Amino acid sequence: MLTNLSIKNYALIEDLQISFNNGLSIITGETGAGKSILLGGLSLILGKRADISSVKNASKKCIVEATFDIANYNLKRFFKEEDLDYESETIIRREILPSGKSRAFINDSPVNLSILTQLGNYLIDIHSQHQTLELTNDDFQFQIIDALANNIALLEDYKTTLKSFNTLKNELQSLKLQKAEALKEYDYNLFLFNELEEAQLVLGELQDLENEYESLNNVEEIKEELLLSNQLLSEEQIGILNNITLLKNSLQKLSTLSKTYLELYNRVNSVLIELDDVFGEIENAHGNLEANPNRLEEVNNKLQKIHNLLLKHSALDIDELINIKEELSNKVLATETIDNNIHEKESALKELELSLNNLAVNLHKKRNKAIPELSNQLEHILADLGMENAKFNILMIKEDDFSNNGKDKLSFLFTANKGGEFKPLKKAASGGELSRIMLAVKSILAKYIQLPSIMFDEIDTGVSGEISNKMAAIMQQMSKSMQVFTITHLPQIAAKGDTHFKVFKEDIDNKTITQMVRLNADERIVEIAQMLGGKEMSTSAIAHAKQLLN
Repeated sequence: MLTNLSIKNYALIEDLQISFNNGLSIITGETGAGKSILLGGLSLILGKRADISSVKNASKKCIVEATFDIANYNLKRFFKEEDLDYESETIIRREILPSGKSRAFINDSPVNLSILTQLGNYLIDIHSQHQTLELTNDDFQFQIIDALANNIALLEDYKTTLKSFNTLKNELQSLKLQKAEALKEYDYNLFLFNELEEAQLVLGELQDLENEYESLNNVEEIKEELLLSNQLLSEEQIGILNNITLLKNSLQKLSTLSKTYLELYNRVNSVLIELDDVFGEIENAHGNLEANPNRLEEVNNKLQKIHNLLLKHSALDIDELINIKEELSNKVLATETIDNNIHEKESALKELELSLNNLAVNLHKKRNKAIPELSNQLEHILADLGMENAKFNILMIKEDDFSNNGKDKLSFLFTANKGGEFKPLKKAASGGELSRIMLAVKSILAKYIQLPSIMFDEIDTGVSGEISNKMAAIMQQMSKSMQVFTITHLPQIAAKGDTHFKVFKEDIDNKTITQMVRLNADERIVEIAQMLGGKEMSTSAIAHAKQLLN
């Protein structure tokens, strides 16, 4: 419920601070006193777009702040989903800066207008004669019937299941599209993968193959050079090994004479050992080397295949080709296993569809039972409100497709006259009739579900005194389970309030400002007497006012 409202620097309001109680609150005031200004300020709290032209002093900031007691509204989940601090006493603030920019806060956390609007829908409902079109809205009509049918929990289960169903349905559709696209590329990807697989690529083998190719391709020249090297090392007279052996023997004789000669001897001996080892390897290489045209062709073919693959895949080395092969393998595997995924999702979708159908059937059955009760309650209330011949024909048709409210389609048909033709509400009811129907609907809803605070803005326009008494009685009944405000010009309704506020204008320092005050018992008598007989109050008007209040 709304507990406090503060409006600063808005239209004709300079600084207004007002507190509210539960029950039925009456707001009265002369035409043009500023009741619409009050509603405009409250609308900013509910997410309405700000207009700099509404600011009283454009050089100062406009601030509208409202405090709500939300302990009984089950809004913790909403606050958690929107990452907001939950407080049972929640404060909403709107600011319009001199620059024209607007800011919104919930418990001092900045929020955008969409979040503010969502929260506002849970907290307060401003209803005027011009807002009765909500009655013709499908979701609102389902809300009415589901409240009577006690379908709230069942409908929540249905909507949760429907969300899962639609998500899975979209995933399945996406998989099928993927399969269609994958099938177009499957054969090509499989060909490329097999080509790489057949190449039997090994990390680092390219360098080894190139070395082997060079060796096999130049075998005669290599053998000739190895033979020459062998001769240079081992020739009996001029061979390098023979001469170095002579040098070693010569230095060996001197090594006992001086440390210097010993070091030279050791160094030459090391060279001789190393050259002897080189000679052995050259001899082995020469002995093992032979022409192998078959192996040469095999290596050449493998190298040609690798280079062709490198060129084909724009790869730099074998490592990259192996990675490409892995990617192709994954694509081929994904295409081959996508049918399993599709089958699993199709099975899960059938199960969800079965659950949805069961939930939709239960919703339909309970609604069918509630419709006659709703029609009876509406017609009874409307008869009290002067619409004795009002009749409803609420039709519910089963459809094939799942909608947000099940598989039902509603038609609220109405006639205000005896023997009249049933037509859709928007065509059959006038603005005043729609207002009374809306009041009847809200009063019924208040018995079954927790409604937000409601503000009726001159919903009683054009209503006679007797009917206004009935309207006031309905509002009183509603106020036992919720907070109700009504802006009215009718004394019969004004007298029924638990609290009474007056909106008025006054001139201060050559400026006209709008004020709002809570009236005490004596002030209420005066206000209602003026509503009955004008400012020149007669004794009878005062007596009548006291009678109404009592």
